[in-house]
Amino acid sequence: MNRSLLVSYTPLIEYEEAWDKQKELVKAISDGQQQEHLLLLQHPPTYTIGSQQHPEHLLLSPEQLKEQGISLVKIDRGGDITFHGPGQLVGYPLLLLDGEHGLDLHGYLRNLEQVIINYLAQFGIEGSRKPEYTGVWVGDVKITAIGVKFNKCRHRRGFVTSHGFAFNIKSGIQNEGFRGIIPCGIEEYGVTSLEDVTGKTFTVEQVAHDIIPYFNEVFGYESIWEDVNA
Repeated sequence: MNRSLLVSYTPLIEYEEAWDKQKELVKAISDGQQQEHLLLLQHPPTYTIGSQQHPEHLLLSPEQLKEQGISLVKIDRGGDITFHGPGQLVGYPLLLLDGEHGLDLHGYLRNLEQVIINYLAQFGIEGSRKPEYTGVWVGDVKITAIGVKFNKCRHRRGFVTSHGFAFNIKSGIQNEGFRGIIPCGIEEYGVTSLEDVTGKTFTVEQVAHDIIPYFNEVFGYESIWEDVNA
């Protein structure tokens, strides 16, 4: 029997507000006071720098960041610098990885990639992995960045996941915030979007709903949609 997963979609939320929400849910799930969640959302233009800490991969000065209205946040996930902004579906799975439900941390990353790969396949698009990098690629351009944190449970064996994936949906997103950074520190490859690789038009909310069956299939959940405005 599949586990239940609460899923919500928020059209636009500040990065730090969503990060605080993740921290609250990690604690509650760890303590057995909340069921597992998948937060789907969009952020206003934001650069996040992960634990690798390579400030040289940010190509804009503080003055340029202010002029362009892009926030900069140092966070506790793995990885380097990346961009979040409108037109991108961000997913934060808050899942319990324990002895009963599996403790394969490497496998968790591969499963996140597989969700996107399976979703792309319906359009005849071959999503792939690069052995040296985390994320999903179409040819030599990245369509989904992945960076996660495994939060050790306080009163039981296991971890609760946080952070997650950033799936580029709208055409042209690679010409916006990604120009101001070396994404994930990777200089030799670029980024792309779902609209660019399929030639179709999507809304981010549409993709948020359509991707859930693929998430459920890979991870073994039964999803329950939660109205964040209730």
